[in-house]
Amino acid sequence: MAFNFTEGKLVIRNGTVVNADQKFKADVYVVDGKIQEVGPNLRVVEGVREIDATDKFVIPGGIDTHTHMQLPFMGTVAVDDFYHGTRAGLAGGTTMIIDFVLGGRGTSLLASYDQWRKWADEKVCSDYSFHVGVTWWSPQVREEMKVLVEEKGINSFKMFMAYKDVFMLRDDEMLQAFARCKEIGALAQVHAENGDLIAVKSKEMVERGITGPEGHEMCRPEEVETEAVKRAIMLANQTRCPLYVVHVMSKSAADEISAAKRKGIVVFGEPIAACLGTDGTNYWHKCWRHAAGHVMGPPLRPDTTTPGYLMDLLANGDLDCTGTDNCTFSGNQKALGKDDFRSIPNGVNGVEDRMSVVWEKGVYTGKMDVCRFVDVTSTTAAKIFGLYPRKGCIAVGSDADIVVWDPDQTRVISAKTHHQAVDFNIFEGLECHGVPVYVISRGKVVVDHGKIDVVKGSGKFIPRQPWTDFVYSRVHQRDKVDQPQKVEREPYTGPVIDLSKK
Repeated sequence: MAFNFTEGKLVIRNGTVVNADQKFKADVYVVDGKIQEVGPNLRVVEGVREIDATDKFVIPGGIDTHTHMQLPFMGTVAVDDFYHGTRAGLAGGTTMIIDFVLGGRGTSLLASYDQWRKWADEKVCSDYSFHVGVTWWSPQVREEMKVLVEEKGINSFKMFMAYKDVFMLRDDEMLQAFARCKEIGALAQVHAENGDLIAVKSKEMVERGITGPEGHEMCRPEEVETEAVKRAIMLANQTRCPLYVVHVMSKSAADEISAAKRKGIVVFGEPIAACLGTDGTNYWHKCWRHAAGHVMGPPLRPDTTTPGYLMDLLANGDLDCTGTDNCTFSGNQKALGKDDFRSIPNGVNGVEDRMSVVWEKGVYTGKMDVCRFVDVTSTTAAKIFGLYPRKGCIAVGSDADIVVWDPDQTRVISAKTHHQAVDFNIFEGLECHGVPVYVISRGKVVVDHGKIDVVKGSGKFIPRQPWTDFVYSRVHQRDKVDQPQKVEREPYTGPVIDLSKK
């Protein structure tokens, strides 16, 4: 069934429009993929398709800040490719993803970018953009970062402190990468775990005979993440480079980000759907496939108070926006590590369920209001990554990426009914209050009460500019007023010991 409307026009009536700063009753009129009018009782031409949003919220489409579609990793490839992944995202209310270009060590960043663009452009159903991973360091990488910013629409680069001998940078390399980000107006991102310690502890676990999924968490406990977060913040601050910590998975790591913010350091924290909606006790499940299905890095935490704690910080602004780290592998792929947890491909689902999980654990529980929900699922991401106000708000001139959200409808998450290609769902059985009943992407109704109408390859790459004001305004001002100053004094003319006489 196709959902077409007259000459690219659509009006959403009687809903409550919700932006990050306010909510109000209004109609929304869409023409040719853009929002043309927002206001009460709009008068539009005849023959326009009308959507009745009575008792529902009209919100900006979600932006998933962190996905890995069809990622080649650990000897296999993620099963949710750019088609299945973006289609599933739309089903859940996410109208844009920001994926990662992750070439191997020694690989040209520009060549990797071209490869990922080819994979994505052929398949995406929603708009998308890229972060680029800096997985090794050289003069070539340094120069290619600038080309990516100036010519390819990239404004964020991810550095790994884990996955030793695969993606991990040393501190001195990371320091240079941070400095380069500052020079070219990009945002530095980090996967924060102590890779050296993980390499030692994982070997130790296997030698002890601990080869199951529980060993994955035991070799990289919370303090391994926390130490790396603190170290990354220090290194970035020394270069005056703003920092974005991806997938914040633990209470103490989140506390380090909160503390840095209170010192005025420009740092952003990204909790993901997984750590907000479930926990690491699953690694001790008696079913190996169930336990392995939750393996990701950093791991989910066995402290069952972690999801609520992270949601509190997200609701109150200590953490900033939400992604998923969606990187899915089937049960049979996970079984590559049946005899050694170190060979279990790392990654879980989330792109389809992020919006519902955040609503259920945040809004439905009363921890955040609907405006903050919009902020953490869309608006803040748009501001951080230079997409606002094109994305992330319901306003005249913005892209018509819109979700009509029913706060009273419920659904139960299950691998049997989700739209992802993966055969497992870490949120299995979770009842969620809050469902997207209509999803509109670029002005086209792509989801209508669960019925999906998408076209492979119809999504567009969205280039992003450097020096985003939301990220760099404070940095620019500090560069003006807070530079190291030498002390002017008379030359020292007193005695000096003679070392040659020792």
